[in-house]
Amino acid sequence: MFKLYYYPNNASLAPHFLLHHVKADYELLLVDKTSNAQKSADYLKLNPAGRIPTLVVDEQPIFESPAICMHICELHPESKLMPPIGHSQRPLFYQWLAFLNNTLQAELMVRYYPHRYTNDEATIPNVVAAQDDRIADALSIINDQLEHNEYLLGDKLTACDYFLFMLSEWSLLIEKSPLTFEYLAAYLKRLCSNPTIKAVCDMEEIDLTPFQTGD
Repeated sequence: MFKLYYYPNNASLAPHFLLHHVKADYELLLVDKTSNAQKSADYLKLNPAGRIPTLVVDEQPIFESPAICMHICELHPESKLMPPIGHSQRPLFYQWLAFLNNTLQAELMVRYYPHRYTNDEATIPNVVAAQDDRIADALSIINDQLEHNEYLLGDKLTACDYFLFMLSEWSLLIEKSPLTFEYLAAYLKRLCSNPTIKAVCDMEEIDLTPFQTGD
């Protein structure tokens, strides 16, 4: 039994996709961000960073979404959501997951929480504008990768694709959103027909219409 501490359309979304995909026996435990529950004493015992998600497996809590995703993949090798050790695409899996987390997600966090990155409120519009450009640069790299590939690593779905879908949902409000990139937009539209994405987005009440229509 897995326990996933989550909040809808948060960094818990990628692990939620994976748990559903591998047909794991899991329980969803809502961490109510609206009441700052992620900073509660009980939650901090599980995740001292006070962020979402946390996954508990055999009474062992794990935090950081990419680490959780890799752990789920390793516990379910039959899912083939991560290339096996020794496979030529294994390092590429690490590369893209790191890029998504350390580049695209990191830039999105600055974009949506600019007050955390400046002590002068007058500079916030400049921070936001700069971040829109940096996020567009990251999306452009991904778009180029998808020009000749069905999925991020090639012709097979991996956990990286679920992670990218999560970040693409967060990027919809950016001036150059994922839907402005030809190959990325087509890829996201294809992923909307993925049964796991449809089911989990329904559970978390995430609207897939923008990806399906390109709006």
